[in-house]
Amino acid sequence: MGQYIQVEDKVKVYVEDIGEGTPVVFIHGWPLDYTMFEYQFMQLPRQGYRCIGIDLRGFGRSDSPWEGYSYNRLADDIRAVIDELKLDHAILAGFSLGGAVAIRYMSRHAGHGIAKLLLMGAAAPSFIQRDHFPFGAPEEQIEKLMIATLADRPQMVADFSKTFTDKGGSESFEEWLQMHGVNASAQGTLRALESLRDEDLRGDLANIQVPTAIFHGERDQICSFELAKLMNRGIANSRLVVFEESGHAMLFDEPDKFSEELTGFLAASPASRSTSASDLPTTTFPSV
Repeated sequence: MGQYIQVEDKVKVYVEDIGEGTPVVFIHGWPLDYTMFEYQFMQLPRQGYRCIGIDLRGFGRSDSPWEGYSYNRLADDIRAVIDELKLDHAILAGFSLGGAVAIRYMSRHAGHGIAKLLLMGAAAPSFIQRDHFPFGAPEEQIEKLMIATLADRPQMVADFSKTFTDKGGSESFEEWLQMHGVNASAQGTLRALESLRDEDLRGDLANIQVPTAIFHGERDQICSFELAKLMNRGIANSRLVVFEESGHAMLFDEPDKFSEELTGFLAASPASRSTSASDLPTTTFPSV
């Protein structure tokens, strides 16, 4: 069942809510929408899960204001949805940009309503390289995407989609992926890129207090695998699941393994212990 939820004055976001049972809140990546998780929405309700997909503002069927694409505001939008739906002990699952926003939500809102966190190819702790942080993408990469967005957004989406998976897919799948990217609003596409460039989550990781799974493709060309290792070291009680044959979108590159790991994580008791940062070798984490 789809509905629109007011997140601030004159701004509503679209939410798809299917199934009954433990709620799983999915936050999509840039520049897609909640339908990137359509296979999970077909599978998980059969297993007793309530799937909730949020189209971030500017994407999918949500409103597309000019302002409000900071991680703080996007996290506040998620809080508004969680409160409106009265969710408790939910699992928050974020992919790429959605993973970054999920981290900010857990830090900014103290994990309100969330029992477990799943980060999939997350664009965190920083999407771009910074002083004392050589692990992200070069800032020039974001600038090129922004220029391409302003010059020929459909072609930018087509080019970006080619780096999304390692194995690729059918011609129809590639067209499907591009269609959803082009359907995003121009302003949402551009302003979210600015947030990917400007936001820094290194100071947020230590504030995550729930069991966390980090799914990441070893061949990821968008969010390098080094970022996953840094998140694993920075988030206590986190577990890194390596997708050795996947690029950025492991849910498409290794769907069977993804389904198995996902259902295993969802079914595990929140009290069950994962690998903690204290269990890992001593590492100097890059300063904020």
